[in-house]
Amino acid sequence: MRPKHIVTGLVFCLIVFAAASTQAQVTIDASKITCDQFVHSKVSSPRLIAAWLSGYYSGKRDNRVIDLQTLEANLSKLENFCYQEKNFKLPVMQAVEQLLGGDK
Repeated sequence: MRPKHIVTGLVFCLIVFAAASTQAQVTIDASKITCDQFVHSKVSSPRLIAAWLSGYYSGKRDNRVIDLQTLEANLSKLENFCYQEKNFKLPVMQAVEQLLGGDK
């Protein structure tokens, strides 16, 4: 089994178990989460969503390294961007691609 699959599986398990401990299991289409839902924790914790997004874009780049400082910096940029009322309806994945070029 490739290390990428193991890391992806571990991150997924952490997310599932963290969510299951606080509320009933819910399936979410990440492409439909808006900036408003993201910054106001209407779907889940912004940190949890940011971790998933980081893993998603890292997987697309075949990157197996987690840079925690970059993750924190990108989360801050995304939250600041999404807190602007004009961006509330923008899907978070589109915001990431606009703000970070879809590579973070």
